[in-house]
Amino acid sequence: MPAIKLKNAKWNLVAGIVMLILGVIIWFNPFGTMLALAAYIGIGFMLAGVFYVMASLDIKSGWYLLVGVLDLLVGLILLFNLGVTAASLPVILALWCLTVGVVQIIGAFEIKKYGLPWGWSAIMGAAGVIFGLIILAYPMVGAVTISTVTGLYAVMFGILQLIEYYMSRNSYSILIERR
Repeated sequence: MPAIKLKNAKWNLVAGIVMLILGVIIWFNPFGTMLALAAYIGIGFMLAGVFYVMASLDIKSGWYLLVGVLDLLVGLILLFNLGVTAASLPVILALWCLTVGVVQIIGAFEIKKYGLPWGWSAIMGAAGVIFGLIILAYPMVGAVTISTVTGLYAVMFGILQLIEYYMSRNSYSILIERR
């Protein structure tokens, strides 16, 4: 099992860094157009999707694969339909957050079986569900608010991925030392 922890940990690190960078990019462009925001998010979703697919191969998780495929699909939709995406970005983002949040909560309980730190994945999933519900409740939120809240979610997601990476890495070290 320690080999699984090490392989999983590296993808948490990469996903965390990508999401932190995405969040900072979004924050420092609050008055950018919704087209630019759709493109940034589309690229971020595609990168995160690739990393989730790679993580699913490491730990043989169908749930991680599902999140990765969803991220890739949403990223492609955002990038190839920027005009439509800009107009409907709040609803698209909310639906993505709800879907991925639910899948992450389910996936957290799956990775618990491997003895991996699962609590952070459950927290990320719950945050995604809450974030999605808030956006659906207020779909006419302006670009500045969406970019700020989206940036906050991406940064929070990135930080929690990094925490999960360090906890997995520490768990791996402790298991090796016990042998």
